[in-house]
This record gives sequence, C-alpha cells and structure tokens, in this order.
Amino acid sequence: MALIRLGFGGQHLCLLKRRSSLLLKLTAVVFAVLLFCEFLIYYLVIFRCDWPEVKTPFHNSGQKTLKAMFLADTHLLGEVRGHWLDKLRREWQMERAFQTSLWLLQPEVVFILGDIFDEGKWSSSQAWADDVERFQKIFRHPRHVQLKVVAGNHDIGFHYQMSTYKIKRFEKVFNPERLFSWKGMNFVLVNSVALEGDGCHICSEAEAELIEISHKLNCSREERGPGRCGGAPLLPASAPVLLQHFPLFRRSDANCSGEDAAPLEERAIPFKERYDVLSREASQQLLWWLRPRLILSGHTHSACEVLHGTGVPEISVPSFSWRNRNNPSFIMGRLTPTDYALAKCYLPYENTVLATYCVAAGLLVVLILVHSGLLPSPLLFGWNLLRKFKTT
Repeated sequence: MALIRLGFGGQHLCLLKRRSSLLLKLTAVVFAVLLFCEFLIYYLVIFRCDWPEVKTPFHNSGQKTLKAMFLADTHLLGEVRGHWLDKLRREWQMERAFQTSLWLLQPEVVFILGDIFDEGKWSSSQAWADDVERFQKIFRHPRHVQLKVVAGNHDIGFHYQMSTYKIKRFEKVFNPERLFSWKGMNFVLVNSVALEGDGCHICSEAEAELIEISHKLNCSREERGPGRCGGAPLLPASAPVLLQHFPLFRRSDANCSGEDAAPLEERAIPFKERYDVLSREASQQLLWWLRPRLILSGHTHSACEVLHGTGVPEISVPSFSWRNRNNPSFIMGRLTPTDYALAKCYLPYENTVLATYCVAAGLLVVLILVHSGLLPSPLLFGWNLLRKFKTT
C-alpha cells in the first residue's frame, strides 16, 4: 500500500513539474513577445532614422542649425467614435513612437500640423478636457523641447462648423502664436480652416493677422534705413517656413509617388477646393503675402511633394497614427536661415506587429499541445523523421 501511495505521489509530483514547466515557457513567450511588440520594435525601427545634412556653403558654415520634427493627423478619438480597444492600441502606438523619437533623435522643436483630435468640432467641454488630458500624456516632452501646433478641421470644425468659442478653446491649450522665430529662422503657423475667403468675421481676422505678419517679414527682408517699419524690432531676414493643415491648391495626388503616397486608385480623384485643399485664391494669397521657402501641410494622411509658383516646395506629411495608415511616418528637418534638408522616418508597420502576435499565438498553441501529449515534440518528430530517412 505504501508503495502504491509513493508511486501515486511521484506521478503527481511529475505532473506538477510538467505543468510548472509549461507555465514557465508560456510566460516567457508572452513576455518576450510583449516586450518586442510594445517597446523594442520602436527603438529598432526609429534607430535607423537619422538627421539629414544641410549642404551649407563654406562661407556660411557658422550658421546655426535647428532640428525640427513635423508630424500630422494624430486624430485622438473622443467619446462618440472612440472604442476602448482602438484607443488603447493606436494611442499606445503614438505614445511609444513619439517618446522613442524624442529619446533617440533629440529634436529641438516639434510641429504638429492639425487634426490632433478627431471630435474637437463637436465635443462637449468635459469630453474636450478628457481628450486634452490624453494628448498631454501621449505627447509629453521635456521643457527644452518646444511643441507647436496648428488647428485642423477636426479640431475646430470646417468653415461652417468653426466658431470663436472652439478657436479660443483650442488656443487656450495650444499657444496661438502665428509667427515663431528661433535661431535666425521664421515659421508662420496658419489657421488654414479660416482661409475661406468669404469675408466671415473669423476669416477677416485671420487674413488681417497674416497681412500684418507679411508686413513684418517684408520689413525685415527689405529694411535699409530707420523709420520705415515704425521702429519695431526686426525679424530674422530669412524667408519663412509655412506650416498649416490644409495643403495649398492642387488638382489631385496624381503626380505623387512613394510607398506612403495615396493608393493608386485614389490618386487621380480630383480634390475639392476648401475641403481637400485650399482654394486657388487663398493659396495665391499665402504665397504672395509670405513668400515662403518651404511649406509643410497635413490633412490628406498621405505623402506628396509639389512645387508652387516659382518653385516653392510643399511637403504633405502623412498621418502619424495606425488609425489612418499601416505605415505612419514623420518628417525630420535640419534647417538653417538659408537652407534646409528633410528626411522621412517611418514608424513600425501595424501589420508587422499583428503578424508577430499571430506567430506567437501559434507557438503557444504548439507548446500546449506538445505538453498535453496531443502533438509530438518537434525535436522528437524531427529525430524520428531523420531515422526513418536513414533506414530507407
């Protein structure tokens, strides 16, 4: 009887060891996959990005350079369209991508080109406050890194939804500074939603503000004697970089190319003025008033590069979120007062992460079946197959 009990106890102990071994292996696999997909993959992918070099002439080699990141269309969901799983997954992706980029790349300033929120055009005061809190957590940054934001149509509404209240609410969170100068460079941040050109109160104020900025820029570029500009401090003489949400007018994305351009079947679809792009008139006004050397915009969620007027380049920055693209990205810019260089930094692909999780799930199933005896060990199966091959 004692021998029987001893044998039963030994079997029970062996079973416990097998279960503990299985649990340990499952835990190790789950931990390794989570660590890779939720942390390490961002470092591995973004580590390959590097700041471009500016081809500055030798006699200007003493110019200061500015390292700037440009991203767009984060579209943080609100209480109406928001689904907890989508919020968790896509917002975690943006948080890890942004925080990893700050740590690895060390930018001096970050510009977000509109549509920070998805439901700002109709969200209640409480919903707005909740969305802002999430934004500030995701895009937290050190004090030495400046964060500049322009408004998009999802933040304050299209022209017919826009109101003074929504604009003030947005500007209370994000500095409404339209003209930003640093290291001898000028940046003009435009509320492109207000450039409807129909004489509405908000539009008239936006246009008057841009005309005043134009006057300051022209004075700084052309001032040769005292008094012409009223004695106000002059801005840097550098031509500005124009930052806005809506792109300047173009017929379509037909001439856009690259792996993050719009899908082929969508590129030839004509754009609607004042909806997909600015109107011809507003576009010409901005080019004439500001005479920018570079334009960056968002809104389309896809990449494109076009030339305006006398060859002014405009870069459409793709969406930063998996919600809008499988391959989100941002622009890295190194700028001087007379030159600039841009490079694109891609984030991890969403389908790569999903495929990794699927492979890991399959591996877990195999481990469970092997330990349950329902499937022979792969090593044993391979050994038996090799022996069978040798005997034949």
